[in-house]
Amino acid sequence: MAGSRKQFVVIGLGRFGGSICRELVRIGHEVLVMDKDEAKVNEFSNIATHAVVANSTDEATLKSLGVRNFDFVVVAIGDNIQESILTTLLLKEMGIANVWVKAKNDYHHRVLAKIDADHIIHPEKDMGKRIAQQLSDDKIIDFIELSEEYSIVELVATSKLEGNSLIELDIRSKYGVTILAVKNGDNIDISPEPMYEISKGDLLIVIGHNKDIKRFEDQAM
Repeated sequence: MAGSRKQFVVIGLGRFGGSICRELVRIGHEVLVMDKDEAKVNEFSNIATHAVVANSTDEATLKSLGVRNFDFVVVAIGDNIQESILTTLLLKEMGIANVWVKAKNDYHHRVLAKIDADHIIHPEKDMGKRIAQQLSDDKIIDFIELSEEYSIVELVATSKLEGNSLIELDIRSKYGVTILAVKNGDNIDISPEPMYEISKGDLLIVIGHNKDIKRFEDQAM
């Protein structure tokens, strides 16, 4: 497992909250899940470290469960925006430092920002952007938006790059982007050496300004 073992609370066991719980448990963290729906809680009783039927908008309940002792709280409540906002507000008033919240729309996002949610997630929107990037460009294998201007992109190397070393290409100087890693089959080379010679089909994991990444792709690939 990468990093130290952490403790998480996941509130809301829809598809989004459920998938977060499963992955956190898989990589070795402790997870307390809660939902008002007993059937959903029962589904995760053998997956999560602890699973409770509870109303997250009740401050006394949150305190009794000891949520202040956890490293992160993820508010993954689905369609009930009012419940999501009230839960987030209570968590922040309780002094919880890391509250990550799923936002349903831009209005929901603005309210969450005003009550100091630490990280606001738009799973459908973010995934839509990633798929749109992949659909629009056959060189892009994956796309992660870091901000409106910066991204991490996984690009497939074409024959145009084949046989060239990274030092010969001088990508950072010419294009202002950085190759974080190169993946060849099942092998991944983190921070590859300058003499690494690119093969056609290598996956280049690149970080940079969106305009610079596009310029690198258009001119070098």
